[in-house]
Amino acid sequence: METKKLFFMECHLAGRQYYDANEVWDSLKIGTVLALERDPDNKYDHEAILLKFVDPDTQNEYKLGYIPSVHNSQLAALMDMGWGDIFECRISQINPQEHYERQIRITLQVKKRA
Repeated sequence: METKKLFFMECHLAGRQYYDANEVWDSLKIGTVLALERDPDNKYDHEAILLKFVDPDTQNEYKLGYIPSVHNSQLAALMDMGWGDIFECRISQINPQEHYERQIRITLQVKKRA
């Protein structure tokens, strides 16, 4: 059987309490695809990678938070080299009872090129 995706990393969503997650909380489910966007002008982390939810009905984009800085160096370098489109990011865990920084866990996978 041919592998279509390869595990890259898993981590919690950082900064969730500062962005739009509460606005779309009911739309966020395990398996929801999130968009990755480099944020090199971020004043706190020049390797920052923003995670966004795109509402499938309205196409509105909502900032959810960031890949934690302790996990973003390799991913930022790959994205800066033009390889950002090979990654798929999905929500792998949601726990509203946890601290904000641990409520949403995401998994990144590398997609097989066609």
